[in-house]
Amino acid sequence: MRRWLMIALGVMMTMSAQATDPKSLPREGEAVLILGGGCFWCLEAVYEELRGVREAESGYAGGHVDNPSYRQVTTGKTGHAEVVAVYYDPKVLSIDQLMDVFFAIHDPTTPDRQGHDVGPQYRSIAFYQSAEEKAAIEAAVERAAAKWPNPIVTQVEPISAFYPAEDYHQQYFELNGEQPYCSLVIAPKIAKFRKEFGPLRK
Repeated sequence: MRRWLMIALGVMMTMSAQATDPKSLPREGEAVLILGGGCFWCLEAVYEELRGVREAESGYAGGHVDNPSYRQVTTGKTGHAEVVAVYYDPKVLSIDQLMDVFFAIHDPTTPDRQGHDVGPQYRSIAFYQSAEEKAAIEAAVERAAAKWPNPIVTQVEPISAFYPAEDYHQQYFELNGEQPYCSLVIAPKIAKFRKEFGPLRK
């Protein structure tokens, strides 16, 4: 049985009878931010390098099908986006910093597309669990708008459910760094992040 998380009123609840991997629940003092900006392998690899981030977990959010599989999501018919749940210590790293990294490592001006990855599952989207998170995300959109020549199309939505992706998607770049997609697509994003946000690295 696969496990998944439902997020309601800012409280993450395990909805499976099976024991949940500890990384799938925020620890005491942690916050979690769920973001989608193209292939989740890319975002996961970058956020794993940020100081204050314990875990970046690939998954699915924003759709209308319970507990979707990768195969279902790739059809573009479930409504889900590929996302990462970023578990972080807000005393070390702010949501503003997380969002500024987000808008630097993907193109938030291309609807349903990141490079050669095309479909609604690759849309730019940021989920919030509170009015404070929504305000922070919207402020980050305004900051990003001043840096991009075209309009920002990032969706800002309340989170209702986050479904962790299959195990083989987790730490994908770390385990498969020599594959062409990793070297041609993910590695340049990591290099850009390191150049622009070096002081925030672990």
